Amino acid sequence: MTLRSLSRLCAIALAVAIAGCTARPAPPPPPPMVAAPQAPIAANPLDRDMPTYLRLPGLPQGTPVRVGVILPFSSTAPATRALAASMMKAAQLAMFDAGNPRILLMTADEGNGGAGAAKAAQQLLNQGAEVIVGPLFGASVSAVAPIARDRAVPVLAFSTERTVAGNGVYLLSFLPRNEVRRVVSYAVSRGHRQFAALVPQTAYGDVAQAAFQESVAANKGNIVSMERFAPNAAAVAAPAAAIAKSGADAVFIPQGGTILRAIGPTLSQDGMARGKVKLLGTGLWEEAALAREPSLQGAWYAAPSPNADADFVGKYRNAFGAEPASLANLAYDAVSLVALLSQGEAYHRFTPAALMDPNGFSGVSGIFRFAADGTSERGLAVLEMNANGPVVVSPAPTTFLRPGF
Repeated sequence: MTLRSLSRLCAIALAVAIAGCTARPAPPPPPPMVAAPQAPIAANPLDRDMPTYLRLPGLPQGTPVRVGVILPFSSTAPATRALAASMMKAAQLAMFDAGNPRILLMTADEGNGGAGAAKAAQQLLNQGAEVIVGPLFGASVSAVAPIARDRAVPVLAFSTERTVAGNGVYLLSFLPRNEVRRVVSYAVSRGHRQFAALVPQTAYGDVAQAAFQESVAANKGNIVSMERFAPNAAAVAAPAAAIAKSGADAVFIPQGGTILRAIGPTLSQDGMARGKVKLLGTGLWEEAALAREPSLQGAWYAAPSPNADADFVGKYRNAFGAEPASLANLAYDAVSLVALLSQGEAYHRFTPAALMDPNGFSGVSGIFRFAADGTSERGLAVLEMNANGPVVVSPAPTTFLRPGF
């Protein structure tokens, strides 16, 4: 099939299925919940096929699996429009990789979020969507959630705002908490117990700090110092000097870019020896320029395995003649997951029990599963900074059946 015919078919909201997500067959460990997960209470459940729902000619007989996709296609920000287009192409790619002709993708525009997203959700539900993929922004998820909940339709969203998850909303995004938990746990396993943190005064910093405190406590470590700094390179000197005198043997820095490149040398100048103190970071450290900073050599951070998404990137490039956007893999995983769960009785297949399978699923960037609060847990690697590129010091797990990551 040519790229032109692929695009034409996707433009009329074609059918799809899964290749990238496969449930783990081994029996799961005891789930972290007392009772089986329950669906949100719906006042007007969408629980059967109706003649008014969208149908397309050429689909197999029977009830199609109608999947609504909400993305900011008409955002006023060009970069956001480009991201939405790339995510939609990734969803299309998942469709054709899967080859399930019974799944029907239906699109609606998130616009700039809020009311536009709510209108999009209502449109898709009126067309019979039994699961919604998207939206992208936290405010949009908040607007869509009660409308979907009223119809007992789950939402697989891309926001990183943890507060919008739960009660029928599941976040596929890469959440800082997963990265923080992984790198702190690994540091403790390597003998580090005395932790300090240099945290930017940003929303991301707030989230990372909470996750850091939670993770250190869970691993029975000690926090000996915590310093916040304004997010600019000129503001790091005094907080870094305080951290250097703290006696910590591991310092967590949830910051990337030029500010991180300023922090490393500052800590060294203040007497914090790289050989005795391990610097720890998050996925924000995945920048080639940072790897060349001498003061960061040997530091650890958590992220997906290098080149884990190489197969997806190659297929996307071959299909569309361009590189995928950084979040496009989430759209691929979402549609793939929908296809995996698409067997069974219409309007009764995307249940909380199915979505929160403790075995998890295999996605483009590694394994993932949803928790009872609607957030996602991901299998991540721990990488060590090296001038020639990151070195994996602790591989990403391939199953959720063993503890400790």
